[in-house]
Amino acid sequence: MQFQTLKHAGLASALALSLTTAGCANMSDSDRRVGTGIGIGAVTGALVTGRPGGAAVGAALGGAGGYLYDREKKRRYYYDRYGRRVYR
Repeated sequence: MQFQTLKHAGLASALALSLTTAGCANMSDSDRRVGTGIGIGAVTGALVTGRPGGAAVGAALGGAGGYLYDREKKRRYYYDRYGRRVYR
């Protein structure tokens, strides 16, 4: 029974990953980082707890983590007068 659940979770995460990479083509960097955090958090929360509530909590924490990661990344670069991204 455990193996069947793990097999379904792996299939669901592979499907989510493929949809995420295809669906993020025209998103901004911020949207991609927060969305990736939500997806990873939801899958992790579902695998750890095994309950839908755990997936929701994981998604919320992952989204917050993605936002904080995006904010930290934006501190590391600026745009020059030609519109090119320059890392510090």
